Amino acid sequence: KLTSHDVFSISFVSFGYKHGVPLDADIIFDTRFLPNPYYVDELKELTGDDAPVYDYVMKFDETKQLLKHLTQTLDFCFESYAKQNKNHLSVCIGCTGGHHRSVSVTNWLYEHYKKKYHCFKSHRDKKVR
Repeated sequence: KLTSHDVFSISFVSFGYKHGVPLDADIIFDTRFLPNPYYVDELKELTGDDAPVYDYVMKFDETKQLLKHLTQTLDFCFESYAKQNKNHLSVCIGCTGGHHRSVSVTNWLYEHYKKKYHCFKSHRDKKVR
């Protein structure tokens, strides 16, 4: 027998507010309050897909607190949406440009939830090198 988890999927999408909010977002979280790697010379040209940026974003207490509260909220939302027979949810994570903080947090969320749900991730505004 299929359970709600078998048919429920989640897209985690990073974006930059300066490029506009994704129109298909179900849930949006803002990470612009986290310390910004853009202002660290050796990190500026990298993205949240690069370990030095990811590690920088993840080391701060603000990030740890955000992820704690975010996962509690998302756990509740995902269970509730699945019970309502919604089959897909788009969770969008924004920062200023969509290169550093939102990419790092999106990657963390994807890794955290992919064991429990069918997950996708994309980085709408991440610069390509």
